[in-house]
Amino acid sequence: MDATADELAGVVDLFGGLTRAELERALSEAAFRADGRSVDGAAVDDAIEEAVESFALVRYENENGGDGGGDGNEARNADGDREPLYVAGPTAFPTVPEYAEDVPHILDVDRRDIDREALGDAVRDRFVAALESAVDDSGENPDRIRELLDVSYDVEAWAPVDLSAERTRLEEALD
Repeated sequence: MDATADELAGVVDLFGGLTRAELERALSEAAFRADGRSVDGAAVDDAIEEAVESFALVRYENENGGDGGGDGNEARNADGDREPLYVAGPTAFPTVPEYAEDVPHILDVDRRDIDREALGDAVRDRFVAALESAVDDSGENPDRIRELLDVSYDVEAWAPVDLSAERTRLEEALD
């Protein structure tokens, strides 16, 4: 199973958010249901990283603990340490892959309610980091700057953040 960024977003959206291990398990379950095979771990890693890079997935770590929903539904690993969640991002069109619709019944993961304001702040920070990198490399990759200009509008429509100053910086870097 080769999952697209939108399909990854669709899977995490079924739960509100998933840890990386939970996302990998969900994809494995869907792949097994589809054709009895497993997923290629390296391909999943690449797909997740590309989805994060394109803002289709957002890696969210609530500094206040838990998932930000206030329901005690924290994502923790086997050692009891908090783990970040992957959440459908501003550029995603979440699409549940074929054979993944029953994954919520298979995985023992409750739906997570994410603090949208804290998530918006995290996405803004991630966007600013991407902007800094793109502006530093502007002579090498003006396409990335144009992509981030488009993403800035998606982020503003998706979360309560204002990226007008960042958009101005991107436009100036193109001039």
